[in-house]
Amino acid sequence: MKKILVSQCLYGGDPVRYDGRSKEETDPRFLKWKEEGRLIPVCPEVFGGLPVPRADAQRKGDKVVTRDGRDVTAEYLKGAEEAARLARENDVVCALLKEKSPSCGSSMIYDGTFSGNLVKGQGTATELLVKAGVAVYSELQLDEVEALLKDCDQ
Repeated sequence: MKKILVSQCLYGGDPVRYDGRSKEETDPRFLKWKEEGRLIPVCPEVFGGLPVPRADAQRKGDKVVTRDGRDVTAEYLKGAEEAARLARENDVVCALLKEKSPSCGSSMIYDGTFSGNLVKGQGTATELLVKAGVAVYSELQLDEVEALLKDCDQ
């Protein structure tokens, strides 16, 4: 059975988001994959040593900075490397990551101004996973993930 790397905040359980909350996915397909044991939960921010809750952060070019200006790029990169290691170790078919996140966003991230503006871009973990050849999808693309799984399971 092919595995899927998934954002821990989508997976549920212990809250890992910056605000200490969860964004648990409730789509029946996702819940089925979870029940089947297909999902490998990861939180690059926590893997990088950041606490829960923590200051919110956004990408500003190649850096990740908190609202108060602290550079947390090293922590984000460390966590991204751990997520990539787990993807390789588990030979995942893809990753299903939280959109808009500075580490997990796959097509849209906040613009670094903390004004709520979104721009096209990828989070640090997504960027590293894509470079490693892992297809990355957001929680808005469950149809695509479902189709990919059907192809792999045949």
